[in-house]
Amino acid sequence: MRATRRWASRLPPVVWDSLLPALLLINIMTTRAPHELPVSAALTAALALPLVWRRRAPLTVFGAVVAAALVQWLMDVQLPADIALLVALYTVAANSGHRGTLVAGAIVEGGALLACLRWATEGAFLTPFVAVTAMVVSAAVLGVNVRTTRAYLAALEERAARLEQQQDQQARLAVAEERARITREMHDIVTHNLSVMVALTDAAVYAQHRSPAKATTAMLQISETGRQALTDMRRSLGILRTDEPDAERHPLPGIAQLAALADQMCTAGLPTRVEVHGGHTHMPATAQLTVYRLVQEALTNTLKHTSPGTHAKVRIRCSTETVTVDITDSGGPRPPLLGATPSGHGIPGMRERAAAYGGTLRAGPLPDGGWRVHTRLDLGGSGAASA
Repeated sequence: MRATRRWASRLPPVVWDSLLPALLLINIMTTRAPHELPVSAALTAALALPLVWRRRAPLTVFGAVVAAALVQWLMDVQLPADIALLVALYTVAANSGHRGTLVAGAIVEGGALLACLRWATEGAFLTPFVAVTAMVVSAAVLGVNVRTTRAYLAALEERAARLEQQQDQQARLAVAEERARITREMHDIVTHNLSVMVALTDAAVYAQHRSPAKATTAMLQISETGRQALTDMRRSLGILRTDEPDAERHPLPGIAQLAALADQMCTAGLPTRVEVHGGHTHMPATAQLTVYRLVQEALTNTLKHTSPGTHAKVRIRCSTETVTVDITDSGGPRPPLLGATPSGHGIPGMRERAAAYGGTLRAGPLPDGGWRVHTRLDLGGSGAASA
């Protein structure tokens, strides 16, 4: 049974559409008298053969079948092939709109009325007319149901395709956002740690003959900075496992780590003071990481672009809903290149971090000299959730 069903499903539709005309012609050939055969066979062929093309041109086939039925009625010949009218009506209802279905149904119903008036026996008009009318209505309703089901399945397929496309778009957006996040993290980590290592290396080279102990301390600090940079890079890329000892020894940097960052900058030659006002334990880890990276990037820029003797000050004000970040230094104006770096680096990258929490970053020279970076992050807005 299954093999037969699979074989039958592989046949083209025209084979199935040819089956009914063939059976009707065989029936006429075997049941009609020889003198009736030519006319009956010709009318049967005219009624049934157009059904072979009913899927390609439903309205044309319906018109051909109706015309053949009218000729049959005029010649006063009754044939089993009249069932072709119901098949043609079903095809029109399954492939046309409501208006086409109503017109085709009215035409077939009119033919049924004429047929019953001519061929029904005396006193028995109502019974055959009701039976034929029921078949006409059934054919039309069945066709409409098929059309509705087909449209519903098409709508489901279109919706599934649209949902799949939306999922693909969301996945691509998520990948792009993750790449942007990793790019920002890598820029902050690499730029900061390399700047510190370069400053410490210069100091070690300068002090290697005059103060070997200071040179040794600087070299050890370079080694520790390099290890910290590797740890941060592995964590940002998702390679560091949470069950490794480094994960507990080096948590995500936050406001509590700003003091260590200030000590690192002091060692590199930039005296830095950090002031934190208000409690920050309620802040999400991602918000604290954002504050840390903003301060880190601002201090790295100060270290890179100012002369020796510059000092920096970091002031953090925390509240329940917001956190304000203010970084100032006593150095000279920055080179124009700083604000013109590609998106995702330097000040543009800091603006992206601040915007994730509904903040607007302002960076520029101070009236009395120096440079200031200022922003306020909204901890309760939608931006915090999306970050």
